Amino acid sequence: MHLYQEQTLKIYNSLSGEKELFKPIHAGNVGMYVCGPTVYSNVHLGNCRTFISFDLVFRYLKHLGYKVRYVRNITDVGHIEDDADEGEDKIAKKARLEKVEPMEIVQQYSVDFHQIMELFNTLPPSIEPTATGHIIEQIETIKGILDNGYAYVSEGSVYFDVVKFNEKHNYGKLSGRNIEDMIANTRDLSGQSEKRNPQDFALWKKAEPQHIMRWPSPWGDGFPGWHLECTSMSTKYLGNHFDIHGGGMDLKFPHHECEIAQNEACTGQTPVNYWMHANMLTLNGKKMSKSTGNNILPREIFSGNNSVLSKSFTPSVARFFILQAHYRSILDFSNDAILAAEKGFNRLMEAIDNLSGIKTSGTSSVDISGWRQQCYDAMNDDFNSPILIAQLFEGVRYINLLKDGKETITAADLDLLTKTMNGFVFDVLGLKNEGETNTTNDRLEGVVNMLIGMRNEARANKDFALSDQIRDRLKDIGIELKDTKEGTTFSIA
Repeated sequence: MHLYQEQTLKIYNSLSGEKELFKPIHAGNVGMYVCGPTVYSNVHLGNCRTFISFDLVFRYLKHLGYKVRYVRNITDVGHIEDDADEGEDKIAKKARLEKVEPMEIVQQYSVDFHQIMELFNTLPPSIEPTATGHIIEQIETIKGILDNGYAYVSEGSVYFDVVKFNEKHNYGKLSGRNIEDMIANTRDLSGQSEKRNPQDFALWKKAEPQHIMRWPSPWGDGFPGWHLECTSMSTKYLGNHFDIHGGGMDLKFPHHECEIAQNEACTGQTPVNYWMHANMLTLNGKKMSKSTGNNILPREIFSGNNSVLSKSFTPSVARFFILQAHYRSILDFSNDAILAAEKGFNRLMEAIDNLSGIKTSGTSSVDISGWRQQCYDAMNDDFNSPILIAQLFEGVRYINLLKDGKETITAADLDLLTKTMNGFVFDVLGLKNEGETNTTNDRLEGVVNMLIGMRNEARANKDFALSDQIRDRLKDIGIELKDTKEGTTFSIA
């Protein structure tokens, strides 16, 4: 008997705005599609939060015994700046600035993305299709939409007819937007004269002479629209109707709204049963942005080489920090928040290490079976990882009481406690016990802080030669000191 047969999972469906009982289309099997990265720059922490959130979903569904086909794409063409129909392709622009081929940019940042995901201990998806690898499928999807009368050709481009579609369907049902309000509030924009309505969006764009990324099509040389790519790749591998579609909250409109419209226009059926959206990550209370400098990359967290954090943190600590918040809530990243997460993470790992030394007796004074079900209840409630973590810390409390001889446990219950802790901490939450690494980092931090104290004392005594010597010797071994108003911090190169 599989665990999913005895557990009742509910998922918050963005389409209905309610938690719904999860019932897959095919018993025991789940099809899940998640919008992957546009590979034109290093993946930032906000993106990582989305992919870690859906890694949690993937892991828990597998833990319950479902056979999951998880499809997560790579966008390597067609994503125009500002998510618009007019302008420059993000990858082509980066290639132009770097004076390289667009596919060099794609390769560089795809490799970076995979390396970061591996460091965060995310499981690879079952299939990872690329947009450029599915041009034929996208052209066929456009043909189907044209044949059904929901698109039109204009000056070598193909546009989706939103107003015509809305006559029989509901454009805006995912985002809650009203098509009449959208039309009334739209100002005239330059370059939209090809469209019948400003709300219409590109399925295929005619490539201007200078556009490098281009393919032949029945409508002339061009490239696919960003929204179309996910429609074609998701249905190719999961069918016209599948279980779960996920992505960041910022993709709900227009990206996911357009996906629904394209699917319904092409196949006549709504594509997805459960739409899931992960919320945003802020930094020190403000939106993360590369342009304002309020931004931090994963590698900067792991190395400590940044102006935001007082020290470096391991990928597992950063992952634990992210999972301490529910995937649908806004999460603020700060030095104090990740320091607190590190303390909690170390407590959790220490308790797991202590499990092997616990002595058993003929009776149990704690209800391990009931506690175990509370762990499942948390995850069954729309993958509520913070409540699960709270239950795991209740398990930590049990372990510490058992270690001190203040509670008793039978061998069978100790086995259940051990399996439950390991199952949720490692298999479901995807954390790694870095063990000796944590201890080594703590010792190194202690030594460096001692040297910082000695340097501060030397500076107070105006012994600047010793102060500079300490700083320079540390720099020689890859430890850089940073003097700020709040004091001295360090990073490891």
